[in-house]
Amino acid sequence: MTATSRKEKAAETEAALKAAAKRVFARKGYLNTKITDITAEAGRAAGSFYNHFAGKEELLEALLQDMAASGDESADSEDHLADFSDPAAVRWHVKQYWDFYRDNAATMLALRQAAMVSESFARTVAQFGASQAADLDDHLAYVTRAGLRLPAAPDRCGGLIYNLVDSFAATWLHEPPPGWTPPTDEEAIEMLTRFVYRGLTGRDY
Repeated sequence: MTATSRKEKAAETEAALKAAAKRVFARKGYLNTKITDITAEAGRAAGSFYNHFAGKEELLEALLQDMAASGDESADSEDHLADFSDPAAVRWHVKQYWDFYRDNAATMLALRQAAMVSESFARTVAQFGASQAADLDDHLAYVTRAGLRLPAAPDRCGGLIYNLVDSFAATWLHEPPPGWTPPTDEEAIEMLTRFVYRGLTGRDY
């Protein structure tokens, strides 16, 4: 086998392990998942896991990096709107994150579960949230340039937006509280957009 073939096979195995982990996390939860569950799901030998990851936590970190990269690609798309004095831009970002969370709900829940039992992983998750919030700083600058007053410093506002949308998504896209009727995707996006836009600008739309 050539060096190129070995690299391709290794990349294929790594991708299979990641995909399998997401499926098993969705069925069993992160805390109840064993490495052998992942390798069995992927159709790989149990020992192959350690050629790619030191453990479940490192695999989960790799999934987080993949998701972050996917989010960066969305932010670089041509239809990206940055002016948060315009409700359409707020809505664009709310929808992007809602769709991102919905599409990765099992992994996002796994991140929360891992953070509960590992201080180092909790820091990793916190850093991810901080980076997501920091990406909004230049978007929030448009609000002040439009002559409007933000309710707090831009970094605080970015943190508020991220935590609000993330927590709301976590509430409704995993297992909603008993007796509560989940909103549709469109209802959730509309609610969050109105709430965030009014909080930032004092205006409705």
